[in-house]
Amino acid sequence: MLRINVFLKKMDNFRKSVCFNFNYFMMFDRSILVLFFFIGNYLFAQDKPQSKMFLEQFKPLVGQYFEGEIVSGGKEGDGFVGKRLLMEVMSYDDREVKIPFYVGDDKSRTWVLSYSNNVLTLKHDHRHKDGSADEVTFYGGTATNEGSSVIQVFPADNETCQMIDYACQNLWWITMDGTTYTYNLRRIGTDRLFTVKFDLSKPVKSDYKPW
Repeated sequence: MLRINVFLKKMDNFRKSVCFNFNYFMMFDRSILVLFFFIGNYLFAQDKPQSKMFLEQFKPLVGQYFEGEIVSGGKEGDGFVGKRLLMEVMSYDDREVKIPFYVGDDKSRTWVLSYSNNVLTLKHDHRHKDGSADEVTFYGGTATNEGSSVIQVFPADNETCQMIDYACQNLWWITMDGTTYTYNLRRIGTDRLFTVKFDLSKPVKSDYKPW
């Protein structure tokens, strides 16, 4: 019933926007009305927040691993270059996605995307080998709006600024288009840029699990 009411409301708004006379509108043949129904369904689908659409892309990828490469910001000795880079879509629900990021044999990093009030938050969960939390963990930020279904941007939040003063200028963004996932970090006011890209079209085998 709610779906029908929303559809009728949208159609009424559409009618008014193009100055239709309702009696004339009702004279349309059945095929035109069917077309309007499908247009209404499309409009209804757009009611879903872009942030939610972004998050839902991870659902069919749960349990899969993907190999990545550094495309910006890598240098010898940084702990990333020369290591095998893997991401795992470990878990998904309507409110949270957990994505461990494995760097060689280092399983300390997990990206956590959480959904609330139509916006997404990115946090970095860092763990020791025994599973205990690192001293510096759960830094990140919350998007300032619902963003796009293919990109989400996260400026550093107050918690991050208090935890890591130099990270207060951090800006993270994640892109996701169904075939490619990228994680990006820019430190505003510096030349610091880090980007790692993963090919989602080619799952790989692994039994890694985060610490």
